[in-house]
Amino acid sequence: MTDRPAFDKAAYRFDLPADQIARRPAAERDQSRLLMLTADDDRPRHGTFRDVLELLRPGDCLVVNDTRVMGARLFAEKGGTGGKVEVLLCRPEADGTTVCLLNPGKKVREGTRLVVGAQVRAGYADPLFGTVLGRQPGEPGAYRVRFEGDVFAYAQTFGDLPLPPYLERPADDKDAETYQTVYAHPDKVGAAAAPTAGLHFTHALLEELSHRGVHRATVTLHVGPGTFLPVRTDDIREHVVHPERYLVDDTAAATLNATRAAGGRIVAVGTTSVRVLETIVDDQGRFAAGQGLTDAYIYPGYTFRAVDALITNFHLPESSLLLLVCAFAGTERVLAAYQEAVDAGYRFYSYGDASFLEPRAEDRP
Repeated sequence: MTDRPAFDKAAYRFDLPADQIARRPAAERDQSRLLMLTADDDRPRHGTFRDVLELLRPGDCLVVNDTRVMGARLFAEKGGTGGKVEVLLCRPEADGTTVCLLNPGKKVREGTRLVVGAQVRAGYADPLFGTVLGRQPGEPGAYRVRFEGDVFAYAQTFGDLPLPPYLERPADDKDAETYQTVYAHPDKVGAAAAPTAGLHFTHALLEELSHRGVHRATVTLHVGPGTFLPVRTDDIREHVVHPERYLVDDTAAATLNATRAAGGRIVAVGTTSVRVLETIVDDQGRFAAGQGLTDAYIYPGYTFRAVDALITNFHLPESSLLLLVCAFAGTERVLAAYQEAVDAGYRFYSYGDASFLEPRAEDRP
């Protein structure tokens, strides 16, 4: 709890013991713990993820993000000097260039020649070459690179799965399965991070929800590596969120509109689904199909138009994702619930436990 101003980044700080960062997923996807903070709750309740069967009602619509994580981490050398550069793919641009995060970016200048796959590694084909064209305007830390070939196809074969940096370990063969949702679409490869709230669902659990009358709508947001970037500005309003590609088809929009018309709840699985939904909804609460880029940045003071309930994991302190959760369910309620989760030994972050959140009834728009 804090008495700091709502726009002070430090107001969203909490202490988490290192041993509560989940380094590996639960043995069974749906056996993670679930913290429940519903509209009528002043304090959270505790259960397991399968309790969503009781929390979701017939007529509700569960909204999932079906993006598939790609091998977005590539390793390159600078042509001529051999200096090492890590490349994290963000998204392709219409002009054939690619927006990337480069590390160390400060040492990469415009015109730098990159040789991707130059290191001697088993299975690597011929290197892929690229030229750094300069910084990407309006996206701190991002660069525009022109590759001489299909870098995304190359990444699918030779790239490394980009696990979050706080896991402090490289991806292994198990992560190739556990760091994908069970509904990740094979033709929608493009994310640099998993929509991790969805990692708790199994095919059996989704089928049981369907039998109970819970609808499902699928959206796509190709999560970029910018999701891991911390809020570096003391005033959270000055933070910039990197744009990410989204797609919502006519079927999903129709399901969402039918749910809203019938009085059902829109239940977003993860902050990625929230950002898509809040991008495609109008002021009357109607959803429209479409595709493009969203840089929706949601922090306390935002008025939600699309989402009634949220299933999400526990997020990093002072992160844009925590700000979104606080905006949705109330800063004091969320931070108090996080403290209770810490005290109760919950596992945090991408491979950790989950929460089910609703705003107080009086706070609904």
